[in-house]
Amino acid sequence: MPEPPVNEPELQESAPADRGSTGAASAAPSRSEADALAALRKEKDTLQDRLLRTAAEFDNYRKRVDRERRELSDFVAADVLTELLPILDNLERALQAPAGGDADAYRQGVEMIQRQVFDLLRKRGVKPIEAVGADFDPNYHQAVSHDISPDHREGEVIEELRRGYMLGERLLRPAMVKVAKAS
Repeated sequence: MPEPPVNEPELQESAPADRGSTGAASAAPSRSEADALAALRKEKDTLQDRLLRTAAEFDNYRKRVDRERRELSDFVAADVLTELLPILDNLERALQAPAGGDADAYRQGVEMIQRQVFDLLRKRGVKPIEAVGADFDPNYHQAVSHDISPDHREGEVIEELRRGYMLGERLLRPAMVKVAKAS
């Protein structure tokens, strides 16, 4: 049965006692010291090998996760883009309509395309931010002007200049608004 590894301090403590006995013994370590040193080197090599293997496994894991994340992102993007293609087709049809055609029919076609886009966004969890009439919230609104308005309370959003959107609880884009100011 091999001897358990010996701590370095124990080697250092035993070394002076062995050296004191003869001059020749101090030049060469004793058999037990050599065995302990060999055991420590073997343990160090084993631990170093384990460390290198663990580092390589972690690097492979990180690369695999990055690749899977990219593939998932590409899959989601392809899915959304595929759903956008019919909307693009309808926009192309609208642009190919004769210029002197019926304006109401043209408007109805554009409104239909807008509904398709909103339906797609809603299906994907995107919701518009309701701004007009709400209190100004810098987390959801971007104030571009303040107007004095006796008909509105201080800090109330009185006009939406550009609609803002949320994806679940995440802000995609803040609503660009005008805010009422006390007179």
